[in-house]
Amino acid sequence: MGTEHKLAAQRRTKLGTRECRRLRRRGLVPGNVYGHEQEPVPIASDREDIETLVRSKAHVVDLELEGHAETAILREVQWDPFGSEILHFDLMRVDPTERVTLDVPVELRGVAPGVLAGGILEQPLHVLHVECPAVRIPDSIPVRIGKLEIGQSIHVSEIELPEDTVVHNPPDAVVVHIVSPKRAAAAAAAEEGEAAEAETEPEVVQRQEKQKTQSG
Repeated sequence: MGTEHKLAAQRRTKLGTRECRRLRRRGLVPGNVYGHEQEPVPIASDREDIETLVRSKAHVVDLELEGHAETAILREVQWDPFGSEILHFDLMRVDPTERVTLDVPVELRGVAPGVLAGGILEQPLHVLHVECPAVRIPDSIPVRIGKLEIGQSIHVSEIELPEDTVVHNPPDAVVVHIVSPKRAAAAAAAEEGEAAEAETEPEVVQRQEKQKTQSG
């Protein structure tokens, strides 16, 4: 079963930081492919091909390596400190018929009436831990907030999931809610108070210990 995204790669015969830098100067990005009880294989692909794959937000790719094609998931991408250059990538082999578990971002859609009324939107969950077919990994899980008023919440159990997708987060976990400005301000004040107390407490303990030492 093929995918619409293909990636050509070559096996890396030399390893190490110096060799990775040399590959990048040649316009290649070092990576690895692993999984399915096979030995990890160090590979390298054209930078433009990797950047195109990442921009497409595709999870599944047909990897072409040494005349052999296999299905893999883009598992991890490492960027430089400025987020402008891909330094390394990892692919995980998958069987097109198997199911995988991974984190998928939550995408809020619409404008909440509660926000227009002066409420504050808070989103405790930005990703969901889901299980789905390896070849049908969603780019994101849409959560529609177009009817959310102040004081209302959307829980994991209320989310509409893609076909054959199961979420493993607790059903009662809050994904997003709208709180009143007063409640948000009170919560912020309470957090600041706890932080201030935590900062001063070691000083008090230290002074008490010093007094005990002097009296002894």
